[in-house]
Amino acid sequence: MDRIYIKGLELFAYHGVNPEEKRDGQTFLLDITLHADLSRARQTDSLEDTVNYAAVRKTVQRAFTAESYDLIERAAQTVCEAILREHPKVEKVGLLLKKPEAPMNAKFDYVAVETELSRPAERGKLPCVPC
Repeated sequence: MDRIYIKGLELFAYHGVNPEEKRDGQTFLLDITLHADLSRARQTDSLEDTVNYAAVRKTVQRAFTAESYDLIERAAQTVCEAILREHPKVEKVGLLLKKPEAPMNAKFDYVAVETELSRPAERGKLPCVPC
């Protein structure tokens, strides 16, 4: 299985349990791994035979910012489900969702959750199952 990476995608959203997070929002960083069979694309050099990562970025942004969630776990699940629903060539998606501005009284790089979802055995059918 081949992989496409989107690393360090910066998005602004209103996820969090604290009132100021819901009100003011914050920046999140997303590292996305798309698993797909890209053998045909390697032969044809055609965008139609691969996963269009620009289109995936649009899907991610829309799914990530459409609602405000208390937990980044739920936000990550929503993004992974949207990718699998809208990009049929993607067989599995991995997401490391980083929250560098988490409201903790400490010095740290970020708090994160990592999620992976795969298509069920019956190709293309949702809901997705955790890996």
